[in-house]
Amino acid sequence: MRIGQVFFGPLSDATGRKPLMYLGLGIFMLGSLLSMVAQDFSHMLIGRFLQGVGASAPRVLTMALVRDCYSGRAMARVMSFTMSIFILVPMIAPSLGQGILLVSGWRSIFTLFFVLALSVAVWFWWRMPETLPAAQRRAFRFSEFWQGLKEVVSNRTSMTYTLTTGIVFGAFLGYLSSSQQILQIQYGLGERFPLYFALLALAIGGASLLNAKLAMRYGMHWISKRALLLFTLLSGAFWLITYSSAGHPPLPLLMAYFILAFLALGMLFGNLNALAMEPLGHIAGIGASVIGSLSTLIAIPLGTFVGQAYDGTVIPLISGFLIFGLAATTALFSQRKPA
Repeated sequence: MRIGQVFFGPLSDATGRKPLMYLGLGIFMLGSLLSMVAQDFSHMLIGRFLQGVGASAPRVLTMALVRDCYSGRAMARVMSFTMSIFILVPMIAPSLGQGILLVSGWRSIFTLFFVLALSVAVWFWWRMPETLPAAQRRAFRFSEFWQGLKEVVSNRTSMTYTLTTGIVFGAFLGYLSSSQQILQIQYGLGERFPLYFALLALAIGGASLLNAKLAMRYGMHWISKRALLLFTLLSGAFWLITYSSAGHPPLPLLMAYFILAFLALGMLFGNLNALAMEPLGHIAGIGASVIGSLSTLIAIPLGTFVGQAYDGTVIPLISGFLIFGLAATTALFSQRKPA
């Protein structure tokens, strides 16, 4: 998925957003079909690889679409709705998947993938206009791509917010990597795990909706700084509680912490992506590719490290939240408030 983002964004600057969106969804549907009919694990992995490549198109092109149409606080408002979907889906997916498995086989999950992608493609064709006029497109040449890449990477504002996004997303991936072990096994929730998982998803979704309103009044940078401070201070305080309880705090207290922490995280995803994209309106495709792929590249090893560090307690996860919160706060506070 990260590799695919590198190509779809720059190509869309030359062809427009819609053709590349259709191409990505088509590759995703092909991967879904291959996985659906796979008879061995090797063919399954090929299908999943194609799904990842195809899914990178809507991941990166959505950011470019939003930047084509909006700027400033209005962009933060729309980006909050957009990023809430990207964050909520992986949190709701376990409940959806378990529900499908209760009534059908695993191949039905890939059937659903195919149907959803086809539905999105039809809806996109029907409702979404092309947001990049022909007069504003850039020829896809290596020299053009290289110039755009250098411009994005040398933009201190965009790179600061991209780094902060990657660190924050890394904390979230650390939770995704650890949550099943913590909630389902350590706390013995068993089949109730998806319900608790979905409850925490609501906290992020609610925060994204709240941020859409607050961003218009207070601005993206102001909200991001305070949300990140809240996340870091909460994590510091709860680390002390976790350590004093030998890494196994009471479940109600843990859930209360997670809800508050995810309320803060939900305020960050849309704002940080919008802030990173703000200076790149003239090269939105390349900008979205670099920001999306680089933040993912930063986040995956951080989240994987936290997940692999699980030792039967919540100490590694809360420690990761605290350390990443401190690092992201340092990066964000080094950036001056945008004009």
